[in-house]
Amino acid sequence: MTSGARHLYVHLPFCAHRCGYCDFVTAVGRRSQHSRYVDALLSELELERRLLAPELETVFLGGGTPTFTEPAALERLLESLPPAVEVTVEANPETVTQGLARMLRSHGVTRVSLGVQSFRPHLLDVLERVVQPDTVRRSFYHLRDAGFDNISFDLIYGIPGQTVAALEADLADALELGPEHLSCYELEAKPGTRFTHAHGDELERQSDAMESYFELVVERLRGAGYRWYETANFCRASELDLRSRHNLAYWLGRDYLGLGVGAVSTVAGRRWRNTPRLAGYMEALERETAPERAVEPLSHDVRRRERVMLGLRLDEPLVLGELATVLDERAVSRLELLGLVRSDSDRQTLALTPRGRFLGGGVTADLLA
Repeated sequence: MTSGARHLYVHLPFCAHRCGYCDFVTAVGRRSQHSRYVDALLSELELERRLLAPELETVFLGGGTPTFTEPAALERLLESLPPAVEVTVEANPETVTQGLARMLRSHGVTRVSLGVQSFRPHLLDVLERVVQPDTVRRSFYHLRDAGFDNISFDLIYGIPGQTVAALEADLADALELGPEHLSCYELEAKPGTRFTHAHGDELERQSDAMESYFELVVERLRGAGYRWYETANFCRASELDLRSRHNLAYWLGRDYLGLGVGAVSTVAGRRWRNTPRLAGYMEALERETAPERAVEPLSHDVRRRERVMLGLRLDEPLVLGELATVLDERAVSRLELLGLVRSDSDRQTLALTPRGRFLGGGVTADLLA
């Protein structure tokens, strides 16, 4: 069996604007630092290359807005990264030009994840997105023209001011374009942010509607022929497996190496997070030393619990084996009687039923109690 992580995450933090609800490690603008940051990423890659397998399954460029990165710097990064079966780049629609789409395709990118969020202009304004619906459509067609046959949309529901009709319209607009994959997330605004200060009362009202929104998303997308393969993720039914292979690696507990400011790695039972300080990250790697890192202890018990929590988000049964030791057997039996979980006759596997998947985290927490 090949040793080393087969999944690589690369964080590109730069954005044109920081949205009020965002809590990712980001940096606004700083065009003059983009090339220097790519130098740091490649230095970190050389320092940690020993942790990677000789052949990678996935590479994922996330952010931030990777496609906001200065084009020459982004091109140089893509040329220098190891090849992989699936190479995904996150993109905001307003950054996708014909030239950028062709550059991504010619440099080994196989999959693009577009941050659509909504097709309704008034909701995009609430989210502080500069994109407009026609920009989304134009970027989608640029990618199609460049030869991309695996495009994902990110959509958000529970936006202040959103109605059921607006959500249905967003889903209809997305389905009309026909992306291979959709990720549909409920809006999570962190307490204390300017977003919660501006929309607190409406966010509270929306939180009461999240369950019905979630059920609507699942009903519409499954009805359109998409597979509900993970709690928030859907892929078009096809002879090809159109699930996100990179994200599947997280949900299946695979090792992965993360490069970049704030990036997380989990390799050989160890987990660490790079400093979120951009200056400190780049300065360390210019000295050819690893950036400051916070190390998280990962006991066998923690790893098993994480494996259950993440594995039960999928539509395929979780093979238990030693994972059974962290389950509450009485809870399993009770939840089976309630029709929320199912297992095989000798309890070698466990899965949430469709009803259990709608309740999600609450059922899983009960199983692990």
